[in-house]
Amino acid sequence: MQIFVRDNNVDQAMKVLKKKMQREGVFRELKRKRFYEKPSEKRAREKGEAIRRARKLVRKQAQREGLLPAPKKRVMGAGPGRR
Repeated sequence: MQIFVRDNNVDQAMKVLKKKMQREGVFRELKRKRFYEKPSEKRAREKGEAIRRARKLVRKQAQREGLLPAPKKRVMGAGPGRR
């Protein structure tokens, strides 16, 4: 992974690096590898992840075909609990 620092703006480069690492799943991987995971737990986790991915795929296809309503778009702004 490579990030270029432009105009000595290290803060912006760090922001870009963090976003790339987040997208690649580096932080999730580090968190998971912090402790030993038994092989049986690993299989159960991977199976659960596969089931979630499959459900998401089916849900997206149903939305494209019009069988399910599209998700509501989030509006950023002053909502409940915000000032």
